Amino acid sequence: VNVRGTWLMSRACHAALAASGRGAIVNLASDTALWGAPRLMAYVASKGAVISLTRALAREYGADGITVNAIAPGLVLVEATEYVPESRHRLYIEQRALQREQLPADVSGVALFALSDLARFVTGQLLPVNGGFVFN
Repeated sequence: VNVRGTWLMSRACHAALAASGRGAIVNLASDTALWGAPRLMAYVASKGAVISLTRALAREYGADGITVNAIAPGLVLVEATEYVPESRHRLYIEQRALQREQLPADVSGVALFALSDLARFVTGQLLPVNGGFVFN
């Protein structure tokens, strides 16, 4: 789903974005692809593929005025991460430059930037959003 869904959605949106003469795609990767989280091999590999796909799409879609970037959140405090052991949450907090839980708003702000006119000349980039857990 991570790679195929990203590719299919980008392909489905391409014609409309190209026709508008301006478009922006923001893909969702993960910082686990940057540090190789243990026991998550398939997930880490799929998010690494999303990063590579983002770069390839940026090259391909750039001629149509479409920017393509990816954000790589860390461990975000949401319902979907409730299964993650407390020890992993503590590890993230203790190893971040900004030592606190990561909230959904931390990610959405960067997504809004990447979709905005402020980022019109930013494409093919990975934007880690993890409070400095992993630097890029």
